[in-house]
Amino acid sequence: MTISKNKVVSLTYELKLDNNQGQVIDKADKEQPLVFLFGAGNLLPKFETNIESLNVNDNFEFTLSSDDGYGEVNTQAVIDLPIDIFKVDGEIDEQMLQVGNYIPMQDDEGNPLEGKVVEVGESQVKMDFNHPLAGKVLHFTGKVIDVRDATEEEISHGHVHGAHGHQH
Repeated sequence: MTISKNKVVSLTYELKLDNNQGQVIDKADKEQPLVFLFGAGNLLPKFETNIESLNVNDNFEFTLSSDDGYGEVNTQAVIDLPIDIFKVDGEIDEQMLQVGNYIPMQDDEGNPLEGKVVEVGESQVKMDFNHPLAGKVLHFTGKVIDVRDATEEEISHGHVHGAHGHQH
């Protein structure tokens, strides 16, 4: 079966920075493959473009520029926030506010987002809300291990159910 819209795809992959010799930053193997509903907008669009029309047992290898991945680093997404907003029960959690930690937060409309602690000052905390892979070139290699028709329920929900998928 060929990868196309509304197919459930299972694949293995290895993601490296820059090129085939780059640092491995993520992978999925046969025991825990990446399983997703193709065409539902859950993956990077150019990732899907590169695997569309592949079949079971096909191998793939491609590189995505930062523009086709998570975009360039946006300097306006690095902001100073008052340290007081990080207080829990009137106290600053020193363990939480460590440089390099990612902290779940919300924007002004209540949308969830994650920020990386860049710097902690006496009254301000510099947070970076760029995606961790912003500005990076991404190199993927992998193999298609299964393709099946999605159920009507999976299509209407926009994600895979069952083994390796979302459970209700």
